[in-house]
Amino acid sequence: MRKKIIAGNWKMNKTPSETKEFITALRPRVANTDNIVICAVPFVCIPAALEAASGSNIAIAAENMHFEDKGAYTGEVSGAMLQDLGVKYVIIGHSERREYFAETNETVNKKAHQAFKYGITPIICVGESLEQRDQGVTAEHIRTQVKIALIGLSGEQVASLVIAYEPIWAIGTGRTATTEQAQEVCKIVRDTVCELYGSDVADKVLVQYGGSVSASNSKSLFDMADIDGGLVGGASLKLDDFEVIANYTK
Repeated sequence: MRKKIIAGNWKMNKTPSETKEFITALRPRVANTDNIVICAVPFVCIPAALEAASGSNIAIAAENMHFEDKGAYTGEVSGAMLQDLGVKYVIIGHSERREYFAETNETVNKKAHQAFKYGITPIICVGESLEQRDQGVTAEHIRTQVKIALIGLSGEQVASLVIAYEPIWAIGTGRTATTEQAQEVCKIVRDTVCELYGSDVADKVLVQYGGSVSASNSKSLFDMADIDGGLVGGASLKLDDFEVIANYTK
């Protein structure tokens, strides 16, 4: 049985002091969950998050990283920097990074390799726009994103990473894919991994759903056969809501 992984993507929210306060309050609320709990926080909040989460079952993720070790990349953060801090996960290729910061399938692949180089588990995001869904090319688009993101990775690496399906049309809009729509595309993700690496790897890779996940819809989504938890946006900033989502099995 695959574990469920609940990752809160804070985006550009919360100061370091607010981060410390939030995670300190979250610790006892998720202490007894069987699920993997992650908070992906802004770069400047990572030290405070790690301090607040120390000794708990909450892992800390970065929201992005660069694909080079070091160099003249003003404003960027490297895998070595994240490793030195003790970060365990990193989100790669989020739709907002693709839309606003020119992230491509190729840079996603480079970043995935860098993450593994530094012992950080990548959470690789894929997803389609409303236009692509209406054009009937969702499956083709998702397969292409997955295939390029995984180029050159070993089966062992792929089995240990996370792929988050986030329909762009359902992020921050209040619109959520139906459980059947979410399951359909998450199965496409897993089937693509199976095609590339075989069933053993496909059975191990964790596939999340992300797109207006809430306290009220999380259980119905996460109970689907190919959905192994969620990449949670706005609800991850609300203590009560994130507690419900992280403990959805209880």
